[in-house]
Amino acid sequence: MSEEKHIETIARGVCVKDGKVLLCYPKDRSYAYLPGGHIEFGETGREALVREMKEETGLDATAGELLGVVESSFVQKGEKHCEINLIYEMKVRGCEGEKVRSCEDWICFDWVGCDKIGSSNLLPPEMKNYCLKSQG
Repeated sequence: MSEEKHIETIARGVCVKDGKVLLCYPKDRSYAYLPGGHIEFGETGREALVREMKEETGLDATAGELLGVVESSFVQKGEKHCEINLIYEMKVRGCEGEKVRSCEDWICFDWVGCDKIGSSNLLPPEMKNYCLKSQG
């Protein structure tokens, strides 16, 4: 019997402060992605983003305007993944340019200059456009 395939729906946030954007990394820092996580059944994208930020950082976030949608397909550990990312403007209270602590042992957060976003290995790469647009 084959494993059921599905498309993951993920809420991600763009948080820009003082010319830097908040990115999330796996502990090996091999790539970066916008903070957020999976939308659970019955949840809006905004609710999922706020919940995920609380779970992952312990901080309160607000999800603002929907900036766009990015579809992505990739292979990870030999398995194909497909996802739809809803990208929201995000504000996070209690992290004014400081180090953001992770509540999970497999990820970390860091502020990256918007001018360095191109060299951060942000995945999917189309997300960098939303970081640059939110800079203003």
